[in-house]
Amino acid sequence: MSDIEMDLSSGLAAFEAKHFSRAMQLLSPLAEQGHAEAQYRVAIQFQNGLGMAKNEANALVWMRKAADQGHALAQHGLGFMYMHGECVDKNEAEAARWFRMAAEQGLSGSQMTLGMMYEQGLGVEKNTEEASKWYKLAESGN
Repeated sequence: MSDIEMDLSSGLAAFEAKHFSRAMQLLSPLAEQGHAEAQYRVAIQFQNGLGMAKNEANALVWMRKAADQGHALAQHGLGFMYMHGECVDKNEAEAARWFRMAAEQGLSGSQMTLGMMYEQGLGVEKNTEEASKWYKLAESGN
């Protein structure tokens, strides 16, 4: 196991154990180096003020960096931010775009959310067939 893998593993373990200042210490350098999982966890810490003061601007920066690399949970997180206007101005069309990216990777929460958005016409044109498609994918776990 490389030093990077060791630091990531230790950082994730610290995060899961709610030792957030230690997690940030281990994950920050990896996030700076471009590691998507580390960027996602750093974003969560900034977004929720875990082990530090809440910082929405930093949360958005790190969530977007991870999402831009194709990290499905970060794409879902960014969709959530846009949907609810958290850390960024509310933009349902942009939310739908990010939820779709995560949904296409098989993230069932994003598939469900996208189905609901099509059902209600939030950020997308109302389309019951498209809603049904995403709901079925979410239920089948694909």
